[in-house]
Amino acid sequence: MTNILTRRTFLAGLAGQIEPGLILHRGNIHTMDRTAPRAEAVAISGDRLLAVGSNDDVLRLATGRTRKIDLGGKTVVPGFIDAHTHVAYSGIRHLRQVDCDLRSIADIKGAIAERAARTPAGQWVIGFKYDDTKTADGRKLTREDLEAAAPRHPVYVGHRGGHTAFVNSLALRLTGVDEKTPNPTGGEIDRDRNTGRLTGGLRETAIQPFQKMFFSAYTRDEYREGVKIITRMMAKSGVTSAHDALGSPEDLRAYQDSYQAGELSVRVYSFIAYQYIDQMVAAGVRTGMGNEWVRLGAMKLICDGSISERTARISQPYIGRPDDHGIWVMEEAELTANARKAHQAGWQIAVHANGDAAIDRTLRLYERLNKEMPRKDPRFRIEHCTIINDDLVRRIAALGAIPNPFSTYVYYHGEKFTEYGAERLKSMFAVRSFLDAGVRVTQTSDYPPGPFEPMMALQSSVTRTDSKGTVWGANQRITVEEALRVGTLHGAYASFEENLKGSLEAGKLADLVVLGQDPMKVDPSALIRIPVERTMAGGRWVFEA
Repeated sequence: MTNILTRRTFLAGLAGQIEPGLILHRGNIHTMDRTAPRAEAVAISGDRLLAVGSNDDVLRLATGRTRKIDLGGKTVVPGFIDAHTHVAYSGIRHLRQVDCDLRSIADIKGAIAERAARTPAGQWVIGFKYDDTKTADGRKLTREDLEAAAPRHPVYVGHRGGHTAFVNSLALRLTGVDEKTPNPTGGEIDRDRNTGRLTGGLRETAIQPFQKMFFSAYTRDEYREGVKIITRMMAKSGVTSAHDALGSPEDLRAYQDSYQAGELSVRVYSFIAYQYIDQMVAAGVRTGMGNEWVRLGAMKLICDGSISERTARISQPYIGRPDDHGIWVMEEAELTANARKAHQAGWQIAVHANGDAAIDRTLRLYERLNKEMPRKDPRFRIEHCTIINDDLVRRIAALGAIPNPFSTYVYYHGEKFTEYGAERLKSMFAVRSFLDAGVRVTQTSDYPPGPFEPMMALQSSVTRTDSKGTVWGANQRITVEEALRVGTLHGAYASFEENLKGSLEAGKLADLVVLGQDPMKVDPSALIRIPVERTMAGGRWVFEA
């Protein structure tokens, strides 16, 4: 059966453009449309799909002006939606900071020293994507490491997870942090257990005073350029939409600048961090404002810490650390006050909650809001929602809340899971449990913390096997078809856009990916090697291999 728009519907959506400008035919198309899951061809007019169906039916719509591309049997899927990532945040880092995704502390020191050599003394040298479990040294960075690399510069190296960082003595001095400085609420300044001397490590809210020292130095043009860089990277992997999970007014402006300059390759649903909610409410803006390329998303709150940095708030202690249950980043009263304000003003709410204790606190908040200030279809979001139990899943389903767990973590971060334990992994990144409960769970990377490549996400979710071959929580495996749906249609639902994108249906946006192999047919352990050959967003090729 061919899905073709009626003239009336198409005129309403496309201002009278009823002939296809482009037809892709002889394809192996997985539509994610339950009424017509497979197709051979699509017709595109403007930025929309005009028809999806058989070769014969779709080609019959062509005119003399229609371009045709023979796919030669290549597989096509809807464009992937990364429902929790950090777009502008990542872009400015790729543009201006030192990529510390290296495999030894010596290599990291070398990269910092190289940047310092071409940076005037006294100016900040900033690194990102450092990961303590990816280096061969078996220890974390110290202030001494960074002083040896750049003795005349303040140095800040952020962990890939985004919740911790490492600084040298000059950075501590410039920020006014010393041995007498108390831990901030929701954070920790690492100290040597024996001497009390600062090690240079910072956790959670303790990183904020340092970030304020250098982020204000970035210009509007640099933010726009960063967005151009990162959205091109994402489009190359098959991502056509991204939910920026901790946006700011500057980020929102960067997306708009990039869009107006014709440089935005990926659609952005931009959350706004809770610190800005008052000015947003005062301006009368709320979730959903914008267009198909840049849209205002949820108001973001942070309840606890990080999975990859092992600071998530959990009910049972970390393996090998019997007194460590992780960190509460925000107290319950503050969480509630901010959420109430946003909910009442018509905002979707998204709370970062990794550990089971944090998820429980978040659900109590949502249950209270639902009872005291009921709103039609609020689509409460739980960002990460990593460690669950049966009762938490039941409550999530009852609320219709949306969990957004890490999709590439099992494959990429397997070496960290010994601190959680194999038993607990059966209830982490619990996509199988969510689907079985009828919950519309999404696919997310949280990049930089996790890689954003959708093929890695598919393999991670389907095999539950890390890069070294260790299986973590096999009970949470899902099928390839389920993983595709999670990575497309469910992501659209999380931003109230399921009628606009997420599946290949007539009338929806022409967002799609051409793959070199069919993920339904390859060995699941080879999904990560499937090449992305082309990516289309809004009828325009934003990547071609």
